[in-house]
Amino acid sequence: MENLIQARIEKNALPFRQLFSAKTNPSPFQVILLIFTIGLLLFSSCKKEPDDESNLNNNPPKSTAIYVLNQGSFSNNNASVTMYDLENDSIIPDYFMASNNRGLGDTGADLLLYGSKGYILTNVSSQLEVVNAVTFKSIKQIPFISDNVPQQPSAISGYEGNVYVTSYDGKVTVIDTANLNVIKVINVGLNPDAILAANGKIWVSNSGGFDFVTYDSTVSVIDPATLTETDKIVVGTNPYTLKADAYGDIYVITRGNYNDEKMRLRIIDAATKTLKYTFEDFEAYNFTIKGDTAYVYYHDFIGGTGSNIKTINVKTEEIISNNFITDGTHIETVYAIAADPTSGDIFITDAKDFQGPGMVYRFGVDGKLKSSFQAGVNPVAVRFLIR
Repeated sequence: MENLIQARIEKNALPFRQLFSAKTNPSPFQVILLIFTIGLLLFSSCKKEPDDESNLNNNPPKSTAIYVLNQGSFSNNNASVTMYDLENDSIIPDYFMASNNRGLGDTGADLLLYGSKGYILTNVSSQLEVVNAVTFKSIKQIPFISDNVPQQPSAISGYEGNVYVTSYDGKVTVIDTANLNVIKVINVGLNPDAILAANGKIWVSNSGGFDFVTYDSTVSVIDPATLTETDKIVVGTNPYTLKADAYGDIYVITRGNYNDEKMRLRIIDAATKTLKYTFEDFEAYNFTIKGDTAYVYYHDFIGGTGSNIKTINVKTEEIISNNFITDGTHIETVYAIAADPTSGDIFITDAKDFQGPGMVYRFGVDGKLKSSFQAGVNPVAVRFLIR
C-alpha cells in the first residue's frame, strides 16, 4: 500500500512542490487542501475489493480473456493456468509460469477473480496465490498450514470485500482483500468443499472427504456480518457444488457414497433454510446456472457410459433437454462447466484420460460448438476476465 501511495504522490509531485516551495508561504487553506488530498489517497488505496468481479473497467463489460485452472496430476506439482485472449485469439499455455517464472504448485483446486485480483488455490501444496487479475503477476502467497499440518484448501468465494476459503480441516478462513490478512477462522462441518456467496449469506457444503467411509451431509450457513456459522442444513450424503438461482433457491449436488446412494441435484429454500426438492430421475456430478437455465452434467466413472449434459429450467424446476449438445460434438470426460456472464456461451472442459492435455469447448446456448482450445492436465475450472 505504501508503494501505491508514494506512486500517487509522485504523480502529483509538481503541484505539491509548487504549493510548498521554499519561496512560498502556504495559506491555511492550502495546508487543509494537502491534508485532505493525502487522506483521500490513503482511503482509496486501502479500500476493500468490490463484489462485482467485472469492476475492472465497466464500459461496456465484456469477457476479454478466459482463465482455465488446470488441476494437474496429483503429487506431480504441475498445476497451471491456461489463458485464452478472446480479443487477440491467442493462448498462453501456462500464464502463471510466464508471469512469475515459477510453477503454481501441486493440484489446482479453485480460481476466483474478485475485483482487481485473482486468487488461486492449490490443494496439495496448501497455498493461496494472490495475483493481479490481468497480468497474473504474484502479489502474495498465503500458506494454509496449521501446526505444521497442511490444511488442504479446496474452494474460494468473495463477498463484501472479503474472500472466504474452505479447507479440509473443517475451517473457513476469511481474508481481507485490502491488506490480505486473515481476519477470522470459522469452524464448519467435516471436509468442507464448495462455497457460495448468495442471498446475503455464505453457504458451505460439508462433504466429509475422500475416505469413502465417513461422509458429512450438511450445508453450513455463515452470517457475513458476524462471521459466525448460524445454521446447518441436512441435504444428503456428500454435498458438493453450490449455485444460486434468481428465485431465492440454492442448488446443491450431493454425490452420495459412490455405491447405493446416487448423485442427486437438490434445491434449498434460502429463506427458510430447508431442503425443498430433489431431482430423483437422474444422476448429477456438477453444474452451472446461467439465467433461468441450469447446465447439469454427469460422468459415469465406474460404468464407462461416458458423459451426459442436461438442461433444467430453474424457474419451473423442470427438465428442458436431456442432451444439451445438439451437433454431435463428443466430449470424452466432462470435467468442468461454466457460463460466460456476458455472452451466455457455455464452456465445457474435457479431461480425456486424466494424463495429458485437456480441451475446452465453447458452445452457444443452442448446443452447437463455436470453438475450442487446448488446456493443461485436468482442466478443473473456467473463469472470465470481464473488462
